[in-house]
Amino acid sequence: MPQEFSHRVVAIVTAESNPFEMGVATELFGLRRPELNRPWYDFALCSVTPDVRMNLGMFTLSGVAGIEAADTADTLIVPARPNTGVPTDPAILTAIRRAAARGARLVSFCTGAFALAEAGVLDGKRATTHWQWAPEFAARFPAVRWEPDVLFIDEGDVLTAAGSAASLDLGLYLIQRDHGAEVVNAVSRRLVFTGHRDGGQRQFIARPVPSVPDTSLAPVLAWALSHLDEPLTVADLAARASTSPATLHRKFRAELGTTPLAWLTTERVTLACRLIERGELRLDRVAAASGFGTAANLRAQLRRHTGLSPSAYRRRFGPAA
Repeated sequence: MPQEFSHRVVAIVTAESNPFEMGVATELFGLRRPELNRPWYDFALCSVTPDVRMNLGMFTLSGVAGIEAADTADTLIVPARPNTGVPTDPAILTAIRRAAARGARLVSFCTGAFALAEAGVLDGKRATTHWQWAPEFAARFPAVRWEPDVLFIDEGDVLTAAGSAASLDLGLYLIQRDHGAEVVNAVSRRLVFTGHRDGGQRQFIARPVPSVPDTSLAPVLAWALSHLDEPLTVADLAARASTSPATLHRKFRAELGTTPLAWLTTERVTLACRLIERGELRLDRVAAASGFGTAANLRAQLRRHTGLSPSAYRRRFGPAA
């Protein structure tokens, strides 16, 4: 028996759009789900042009609805685009503003937040985007309260997801908001995907090891890395560098942009994560090897730096994962 549609979701596709985010929207809101035995979403793609050349010319999408379909959306999705420096098509900005004016729910995936910000619908609101584009976003849109280290943000009528995979998290969150936990769990199982992650889960940001222009710190850094299992203090590092703690602090600030204690803690967290990833199950051993001393201190530091408990980190990144 055909399903009735209770909520219309429209995703805008633009030139050079990423296929992944479009696929996430199509999978979550466009596929029929008769096993749920409930009204599902009415879904459509729309574009300013009849044919859309996807990112890197992978393929050209044709046969989608015109941009006027955005005017019928209860939820309007703005997917990602790789070139954030190119202004958003004025027709898309107009569609976003019209949707906002009539109370539609606005959603961005990854760099789609740039289009929402250009349209002015994020002013005064919290928002997020992929960490790689965060400095550009924050500089261009100072009226937006950009938040780092989250997967997605719900501001009620406007929701933003951090990156490509976080788009799936946000989509599942929307299904839970619309249909409840039982339905979203069924959809997650159908996708063979873990139950949706909290929006507050931190992004796993690639933080490159900074270069050290002045080699004076290199020996003490190498020595500290080989002694992380010991109860090192800033005074110990200063003594190894044959300098005072105050001078060492100034050198760390100048060359690494951080403090000796913050650097030491970060390296210990990194070592603890590597041990967990390699399969070490005993937290007391991880804590001892990484210099945190106790399992309680390890738990506190790991949660502070990654947003996860050791057991949650193991489930996600350990050998079984």
